[in-house]
Amino acid sequence: MAECRLIKSNELEVEISSGTMTRLAGVSQGLVGSTGIHLAIATIPVGCSSSPHYHVNCESAIYVVKGKGRFMIGENLDKALPMEAGDFLYVPAEAVHQPVNDGDEPLELIVARNTAVEIVVETEPGKAH
Repeated sequence: MAECRLIKSNELEVEISSGTMTRLAGVSQGLVGSTGIHLAIATIPVGCSSSPHYHVNCESAIYVVKGKGRFMIGENLDKALPMEAGDFLYVPAEAVHQPVNDGDEPLELIVARNTAVEIVVETEPGKAH
C-alpha cells in the first residue's frame, strides 16, 4: 500500500544548477519515487539568472515566494514579464525562458512540473530549436 511522505527541509534533494540558480527538490523521483510530479524551490542570487533554456517534456508552474525580477521569454528572450512575490507563472513545454533577479534580495521560486524527470535544453537567444 502506498504511503504519504513528509520531507523535512533538511532532507531536500540538491539538483543541478542552471547558471547561478540553485534548485532543491522536496518531491522528486529520487527522493520519494514520484512518477508524474516534481516540486522544488529555486533560488537566484541578486543580479544573477538561470541559463536560457526550455523543457522538452513538461509544463511548469512557478510561484514567486520572495524577491522580484524579470522572466525573459521568447526565442530571442526579447520579452520581459516583471515578477514579484505573490506572482504565478505558467511555462508550457518548449517555451524558451530565463528568470533574472533584478531585486535586492535572493529571488525564491517554487517550481512544480508534471513529470518526475525533466529534459532541459540550454540555449542561446535565437538558437532555441
